[in-house]
Amino acid sequence: MVALIALILSVILIMMSCSSVVQGPESRIAMGTVCSVNLYEKGRASHYELVFSRLYELEEIFSPNIHGSDLYRINQNAGIAPVSVSRELIIVLERALEYAELSDGLFNPALGPLIQLWGISTDTPIVPGDEDIQLSLSLSNFRNIIIDHVNGTVFLSEPGMLLDLGAIAKGFIADELAALIRGLGADRAIVDLGGDIYALGERGINEHWNIGLQDPMDGLGSYLGIIRVSNSAITSSGTYERFFDSDGIRYHHILSAENGFPINNNLLSVTIISKNAMDADALSTLVFILGSDRGMELIESIPGVEGILILDDLQIKLSPGIRDHFTLINDEYIII
Repeated sequence: MVALIALILSVILIMMSCSSVVQGPESRIAMGTVCSVNLYEKGRASHYELVFSRLYELEEIFSPNIHGSDLYRINQNAGIAPVSVSRELIIVLERALEYAELSDGLFNPALGPLIQLWGISTDTPIVPGDEDIQLSLSLSNFRNIIIDHVNGTVFLSEPGMLLDLGAIAKGFIADELAALIRGLGADRAIVDLGGDIYALGERGINEHWNIGLQDPMDGLGSYLGIIRVSNSAITSSGTYERFFDSDGIRYHHILSAENGFPINNNLLSVTIISKNAMDADALSTLVFILGSDRGMELIESIPGVEGILILDDLQIKLSPGIRDHFTLINDEYIII
């Protein structure tokens, strides 16, 4: 019996020891992409479980494809009935509608019918006909999204409407995970949700994080420059993220709420740096839609927001506050 008790105590001590061992970054599949978290000094198995459990919890709210998610139920009940939703979805939807009003509908969380029509994020994308595009646009009036704060419901007032929060929800999730990690007492951490990055704290004492800026003309993992940041979110949107080719023409996933086709301007990508990842996420899309001149004007009008715009002639525009924190490493590009 004494030997058995000693064995049990040994196993318990080993398990406790393992749970306190600091481990490196952990990656899991969520939201259709690889999501990675590095907690550094707080990198214990139990902490990673807390972070990824929260990630999956939020995915269950915002995924349009998970049956029973808040977003799925809203879309299924378009034109039928209001749907009770979580506090988190209302927070994100309210912010999305603020950007929709700010941009007079260029940023549009009701663009779901058009996004579904093109299917650019699916295995079977198509170039739709004009009639189908116009029908989808007619179902994309963001002012037909009704939030009832008293009852905690969301209602799409027209049958056939589809809510899509793909341009803002991932940023909110990054903010939520960063807040959770701070609550664990972490001084530094990296959250990477497939390109939406939150660099919490500093890499070292008075030492910035070095974040690679994707080269939009090359494959994933190929960088054209380095961004040095602390305690900031970094989000990019561009033509290289999701696209397909048809009859020699490339069609990317950032669609115009005006004509229903992929945005055709002089931009390859937009990167936003901000203390708030939800705003960075939304602004990277909105600035891309606006184009380089109007987009940079918007960036410079918002305190605490910086931007890097890559043009199709391989010129790079930097907002004033990021110039001293960006290093170009690809001489095919020129900073203007």
